[in-house]
Amino acid sequence: MTRIKSHIVGQSLASRAFYALARSLVFIFVRTWNRVSVEGRDHVPEHGAFVLAPVHRSNMDTPYASTATRRRLRYMGKDSLWKTRAAGWFLSALGGFPVSRGRADREALRRCAEVLAAGEPLVVFPEGERKSGPVVAPLFEGAAYLAARAGVPVVPVGIGGSERVMPKGARFIRPRKVAVVIGEPMWAESDGGRVPRPAIHDLTQRLHEELQRLFDEAQIRAGA
Repeated sequence: MTRIKSHIVGQSLASRAFYALARSLVFIFVRTWNRVSVEGRDHVPEHGAFVLAPVHRSNMDTPYASTATRRRLRYMGKDSLWKTRAAGWFLSALGGFPVSRGRADREALRRCAEVLAAGEPLVVFPEGERKSGPVVAPLFEGAAYLAARAGVPVVPVGIGGSERVMPKGARFIRPRKVAVVIGEPMWAESDGGRVPRPAIHDLTQRLHEELQRLFDEAQIRAGA
């Protein structure tokens, strides 16, 4: 537990500097190759934890999501990728943290909760695995649950055009326009105490509706 937790909260200045450099290179690439435009960046909190919840149509969605903020975003990865010290440092510096594959979902939720408790932004794709098409799939409640339990907002993100850039099975990144549209932070209804399950369900429903709206707008902006 101690070793894995260090990947979550024990980040050095060197790793943060590396992330800043890597993000800058990614930003230059996607702005040049995919003409990425970002709308609503002012909706992203400048301080404190939040859950960034993008739609998911491509393996490129993670780097596109990183254009939403200069802050380092955290995301889950298979623990098998952390086999060596060098690989672990590299992936952790990029914002990843390991979760054991095949374990109960509660372990993943605990790791994510640790990230939010450390005041860091967390990326959760509420549709789960990559989907296809213009309709946002029914959402899992994980994003809303994590945000509600931590008392932080969910920030919805529509990413338009990414499926044309790198659909399932594609081996190359195609030079197609991509648009990222960020919505306003969303909160679970709470009386200041324990957040009831209906409030999490309600937030998930509202998040679904907002993601569809943002996705539609992003698709139009991307000409998809």
